[in-house]
Amino acid sequence: MLFVSLRYQINVLKIQRITYLSLGTNQGNKFENLQNAIDLIAEEIGSVLKVASVYETASWGFDSDNFYNTCIKVSTYLPPEELITRLLIIEKELGRIRKDSTTYTDRLIDLDILLFDDEIIFSPDLIVPHPRMLARKFTLVPLAEIAATTMHPIEKKHINACLAACDDASEITKIEQVLVRPISIAEKYNYIAIEGNIGAGKTTLSNMMSDEFNAKIVLERFADNPFLPKFYKDEERYAFPLEMSFLADRYQQLSDDLAQFDLFKNFIVSDYYIFKSLIFAQITLQDDEYTLYRKMFDLMYKEIVKPDLYVYLYQNTDRLLQNIQKRGRAYEQNIEATYLEKIHDGYSNFIKTQQDLNILVIDVSELDFVSSKEDYKTILKKIKNYDS
Repeated sequence: MLFVSLRYQINVLKIQRITYLSLGTNQGNKFENLQNAIDLIAEEIGSVLKVASVYETASWGFDSDNFYNTCIKVSTYLPPEELITRLLIIEKELGRIRKDSTTYTDRLIDLDILLFDDEIIFSPDLIVPHPRMLARKFTLVPLAEIAATTMHPIEKKHINACLAACDDASEITKIEQVLVRPISIAEKYNYIAIEGNIGAGKTTLSNMMSDEFNAKIVLERFADNPFLPKFYKDEERYAFPLEMSFLADRYQQLSDDLAQFDLFKNFIVSDYYIFKSLIFAQITLQDDEYTLYRKMFDLMYKEIVKPDLYVYLYQNTDRLLQNIQKRGRAYEQNIEATYLEKIHDGYSNFIKTQQDLNILVIDVSELDFVSSKEDYKTILKKIKNYDS
């Protein structure tokens, strides 16, 4: 519990910052370039809160094809130095090849930090506010559209006043196509429950998502249950007290945590759902014990808040056994493959019979979302793109 407590404290201390970014392009499918950049920013940088219209202007400072430009408002937990580094990586992913040149050139995509909260930054790699933004109508017009009353920290003027004072006489035209603002997972869902068999990685994924989205996390307190080690030694004797204590603990924790309003965390991620209790009870309890247990469960289940999305992580049995052995909990080392298969069958039956839950099954048997960023992003995309 110490680890979970410390992690939660660190998570609380993450600071959400607002940054305004400028995007420009004058090569290839220019509108598509801007949309692709915005989508990658949403994946790599933070939540995109506002997207300005797209404006067309003549090339600025050199003679070439016209530019498409826009600005976006982004909420991020990245410090400015890491932010600019990731923006340069996104430019590279989209195909931009930067050249050592002091003159303006064509570009497939150009990403600049205009403002970062109200900070003033002067460093060899980054200057904020952007030193040339006040002289460029193609920057100020889209910025004023989404940040008219935001203060320029050096000029001490609102952006709309800065635009009025700009002497750039360039012609600027709004185009009809409208960019799509990506909706983040934290916006789409209020509460996600992540489930899976023993060793499937549900707690690890819950922690990763909580950290990424600054979500309130609800973790099962299995380590505090005194009956669990006894159960693995003598299942028949300790099955009923174990399942009853788990049911009571899960009900109490979910009732308390889901009812508490958190001013800074509107998104909740849990590594279990209370129906887990019934699945395990079906496997471990005798018929008469299960009948009594089911009566208690049905009373509690009516009162529990249901998740917006129920995610089931499927791992094949061999992989589960490897994960269990790797994490090294002494009381789990004698778990047999047949027991894991019974648990999975229980989850499968539960998933098939649920009509009032949005359920997403993700096969993670061939994924390593802890070590591979791409695998982790694959899971997030599945969650984000789920359509009930």
